[in-house]
Amino acid sequence: MISLFMFVVVLALLMVGIPVAFVFGTAAIAFAFLIPEVGFDVFSVLPFRIYGIMSNTTLMAVPLFIVMGLILEKSLMAEKLLIAMSSMFRGVRGGLAVSVVLVGAMLAASTGVVSASVVMISVIALPLMLKAGYDKGLASATIASSGTLGQIIPPSIILIILGDVMSVSVGELFMGAVLPGLVLVALYTIYILIYSHYKPEAAPVAKDVKEISAKEIITAIVPPLLLMVAVLGSIFAGIASPTESAAFGALGALVLSAFNKSINFEMLKYATLGSVKLSGMIFMILIGATAFSLVFNELGGSDLILEFFSQDIGNVWFFIAIAMLSIFILGFFIDFIEISFIIVPILVPVMHAFGIDPVWFAILIALNLQISFLTPPFGLSLFFLKGVAGDSIKSMDIYKGIIPFVLLQILALGLVILFPNLVFAFL
Repeated sequence: MISLFMFVVVLALLMVGIPVAFVFGTAAIAFAFLIPEVGFDVFSVLPFRIYGIMSNTTLMAVPLFIVMGLILEKSLMAEKLLIAMSSMFRGVRGGLAVSVVLVGAMLAASTGVVSASVVMISVIALPLMLKAGYDKGLASATIASSGTLGQIIPPSIILIILGDVMSVSVGELFMGAVLPGLVLVALYTIYILIYSHYKPEAAPVAKDVKEISAKEIITAIVPPLLLMVAVLGSIFAGIASPTESAAFGALGALVLSAFNKSINFEMLKYATLGSVKLSGMIFMILIGATAFSLVFNELGGSDLILEFFSQDIGNVWFFIAIAMLSIFILGFFIDFIEISFIIVPILVPVMHAFGIDPVWFAILIALNLQISFLTPPFGLSLFFLKGVAGDSIKSMDIYKGIIPFVLLQILALGLVILFPNLVFAFL
């Protein structure tokens, strides 16, 4: 029971707002010191664990994909994509919102960085949608939801982290996430078209959108598609590992940036420093989480949870329901990295005990974690959007507009639970 108390203490400290890595490390040291049966000897293997983390070739893909995403953020690619898509759907009611969803999906498949996607789309699309007379709730929710597609559509940073935490092939996770990601895009699009039909004043036809030539549309769409095919296709075909394709993607982003004549020293500095900061944060949290897991397991926490679900309960669907509900609720208060390093390692032994396919279960977790970007009060995508929107949109408009999209994400999660072949189609 001390292990469960340790778990509760960590969650409480995280909700107070103390930095994650410090919470993990401090809790581990404090409980090791206070519990004589544990002691500091438990940390004797920590240096070897840290060395293993830093030499993990799979995790090397994280900074590379972040570099790729941040370069593309500054390359004007998103702006050209949105203009092209908006021109294609200019005569359709709700077409501007649909184009935002499609651009979000293409950016997700090109960058994998949610923050970059949300900021890019917000800066470009929000003024256009508000000028066209779109309902503020629909406009903001469409942008925030489309930006979070990078959480499930590969190459996704969270899929790389889950692959390492759950000891699953990242390539298989990427392949398994393709159809669930497309299902989510389809659900967003269908909802927008239906909502626009029954409430036309909320999503008028954007007549002011500039019409561009077919050549300009092709020039805007083909380069990111080629990058997407090159990065993901090399993984799916078994030509390259995720880390190798990430390196190729970073190089491809530089080429695209040069193609758009946007490459410069400031952009390279921004991408490099941004990658160092984000990667450093992730690896610091991972090291702290490793120290936490050593003490937690020494206290018997994992054994207690395994015994509860596999012996006391013994029902696989009850376990899945509890796991998904726990992640969903925690997503209101703590972010996806913290959940990945606290909750997921606890669930993995139970998953193996029940014989649950780890790829399918990882995709369920990734879909669930995607919802955490949109759930107030701490949804990161909502913060990114509000930061760009400023006073033009009230927080309450964003919260009201996001509810249908959260329900759509829950529906997508339910569909993947009911139809596992959505994950296994390309495996």
